Amino acid sequence: MAIRTDDGVTLHVEEAGEGTPILFIHEFGGNHLAWEPQLRHFSRRHRCVTYAARGYPPSDVPDSLEAYGQARAAADAVAVLDGLGIEKAHIVGLSMGGFCTVHVGLRTPERALSLTVAGAGYGCEKAFEAYFRGVSLEVADQFERQGAREFAKVYALGASRVQFQNKDPRGWQDFADRLATHSDRGAALTMRGVQARRPSFYDLEEELARMAVPTLVVVGDEDDHCLQPGLFLKRTIPACGLSVFPKTGHTLNLEEPDAFNALLAGFIAQVEAGRWLPRDPRALPGQIMRTR
Repeated sequence: MAIRTDDGVTLHVEEAGEGTPILFIHEFGGNHLAWEPQLRHFSRRHRCVTYAARGYPPSDVPDSLEAYGQARAAADAVAVLDGLGIEKAHIVGLSMGGFCTVHVGLRTPERALSLTVAGAGYGCEKAFEAYFRGVSLEVADQFERQGAREFAKVYALGASRVQFQNKDPRGWQDFADRLATHSDRGAALTMRGVQARRPSFYDLEEELARMAVPTLVVVGDEDDHCLQPGLFLKRTIPACGLSVFPKTGHTLNLEEPDAFNALLAGFIAQVEAGRWLPRDPRALPGQIMRTR
């Protein structure tokens, strides 16, 4: 099905199952199909929704750079909920989708039952902020110059993607094949408009410290530029837990689907039972042992 945003962009939406809604938001290198292992698992007891972000066919590919941005991405996620008549949902995002998930929690917390932020952090580390913005623009240029079909062969072999290839060559090939179908123009504009311009988590510390939505952060231990941002989110968001998958890269939900699904199911169950609480104030970060 399709929904229309307030700026006239049509988004392709798919759903399966019945029950408490879960909205899955894909990464830059994926699309709505990248959540298939989760839709097949969670649609047994949840209403599962996913969509292709603007710039990703069969959704529209706006031709203006100003049609893309972090705030716009968060507004699109809410537009999907509105279009389906969903008041609140568990929001689950990977990488670019993880950033979107955080911003849904910051901008419209009343729409989120919980937030799962997986593999998010690229560009947040201050030491690499300028490098990330520069390499994002270079990636955008390559998508336009070479086209997705050719550049996917390079992008799919990034330092945090080869773990997936080593563990599951067929699954990784499916990922690489989907990447090769990206819109050349849509990928370039998304990289320039969303990725290269999004704010660092560290610049949002005050807002994150006030965000009360139950949150789960998931990172792979070989996804190096997400590790420290993941720790930062854990230490900053009041009701936040952190899970680190061993020997794992960036594409968490596809690389380790069983572990990801089990973790997410447990988190959602705790949230729905009212037991995913803010950190106990007695758990003082500076204390090593109590002496009195």
